[in-house]
Amino acid sequence: MTKTIFAVAAAALLASSVAHAADLYQPEPQPAYVDAPEVTVAEASGWYLRGDLGYNFNKLRGAEFFQGSNDTVGEFNTASIKDSFTVGAGVGYQVNSYLRTDLTFDYMFKSDFNGSTTGGGAGFGACAVTCTSSDLASMKAYTLMANAYVDLGSYAYFTPYVGAGIGGSYVKWDKLRNTSCADDGSGCDTTVEHGGKGSWRFAYQLMAGASIDVTCNVKADIGYQFRHTLGGDMFGYASNGGPGYDKGYYSHGIHAGARYVFGGCEQPVAYEPPVEPIVYK
Repeated sequence: MTKTIFAVAAAALLASSVAHAADLYQPEPQPAYVDAPEVTVAEASGWYLRGDLGYNFNKLRGAEFFQGSNDTVGEFNTASIKDSFTVGAGVGYQVNSYLRTDLTFDYMFKSDFNGSTTGGGAGFGACAVTCTSSDLASMKAYTLMANAYVDLGSYAYFTPYVGAGIGGSYVKWDKLRNTSCADDGSGCDTTVEHGGKGSWRFAYQLMAGASIDVTCNVKADIGYQFRHTLGGDMFGYASNGGPGYDKGYYSHGIHAGARYVFGGCEQPVAYEPPVEPIVYK
């Protein structure tokens, strides 16, 4: 009898265990999850290259020359230079969202010079009476500048800025052709040519403009530039005249160009779906 009771109890316990185990929900096996390859977000290095084309409105501050001896300095009655095109390139670094710096080199194409002087009473040639000279030459310049800019915040695709720079210009003058003619129309002297001179001068500039986001690593740049280049050698001695010196010039320039920013395009981090927990019912 006792054995029968134990057998019945064991059977009941076994049935209860099977029923409880059936209540445990077993989810369908999931495929093995493989971590996606890690993608590193590219950080902008801050370095950029730039190129520019521009047009300068030039104003010569005047010119002078020695006449007859080094004790006599004469002034050109009129002295002007023409406007000119420029082309330039540079390399720079974006320090932070508001400050960047660059080193630029540009070339100013030929700018024609036109001047005149008056004189007379030399006792020979056309200038035995009052005469006026016509003086023709041209100049070009190579300029190296170190610049700093303050970006004034971004508005949609536009970032306005102001900046300043200091450096030096190598100004090269071509030969000056001097022709003196009598004011009474009686004749002209033979044209005298003075060899052109070249010299390095100090220069500084002020800038304002805006950059425009074209792509993530290309920015267009348009702006205004004021540059002051100091005076220096202009032409040499010839036929009892010279040497000559210019007093420097101002340039009001407009330019358009582009900057290529290295590492400017960031890649998104790969999406990793969360692991689904096992659900028990």
